[in-house]
Amino acid sequence: MKSPVGVEFRKWANQKLKDYLLKGYSINTELLQKEKRAVAKLQKEMDALSQQLFDRQAVLTDGLLSIISHYSRSFDLLNRYDKEDLTESDLNESIIYVINTQDVREAVQQLKADLMSRGEASELFGNEKDNSFEGILGSISQTVFGVLAYPSVEEQAAQLLYSIIKGHSFSDGNKRIGSFIFVWYLEQNDYHLNAKGERKISDNTLVALALAVAQSMPDQRDTILKLIINLIKDTK
Repeated sequence: MKSPVGVEFRKWANQKLKDYLLKGYSINTELLQKEKRAVAKLQKEMDALSQQLFDRQAVLTDGLLSIISHYSRSFDLLNRYDKEDLTESDLNESIIYVINTQDVREAVQQLKADLMSRGEASELFGNEKDNSFEGILGSISQTVFGVLAYPSVEEQAAQLLYSIIKGHSFSDGNKRIGSFIFVWYLEQNDYHLNAKGERKISDNTLVALALAVAQSMPDQRDTILKLIINLIKDTK
């Protein structure tokens, strides 16, 4: 008990007893320090997690704003479609290329040769069943009292896509031919790109339009044509 260790023990014990008598409790300083370090570590981890959540939310917010900005025109078209408010104003009447039956037939044959070389078409593809295809092409550039019935690039392009698909002039390939002539005509008139130099009609959009035309009812004709026109006309 008189050894140095015993003396230190008595001091420690007396201090603990004093704490209990005066304060009603005793503090384990070493344990308290460990707990403080644990709490500090936990706080640091929580701060890091909060920052990660904040960064993640910022990414989600930026992504949401990007989507809204990128597809704002699409949302506007859908809204006007629902309200039956699609217009045919501010169209491009500077037609560079006028439909020529021989040119179009040659383009269809080039398409056929390409598809057949890849095994994606048969001899039936592009075979005209009657004279209806020639009639469709003629109607696009017809005039009434010297004025074009469809005086804009947008109207003529929309009529081509709709009439070829719905006309079923070919034994096989009506949707593909209609889609091809549609974008081909836009290119002939140098009207296939937007202000950013991007194609106005993407692959997926072309597929969606062709299917929408093919599956539409006759009484939806005007609405479908207006939708096509609004998708390809230049925006200000």
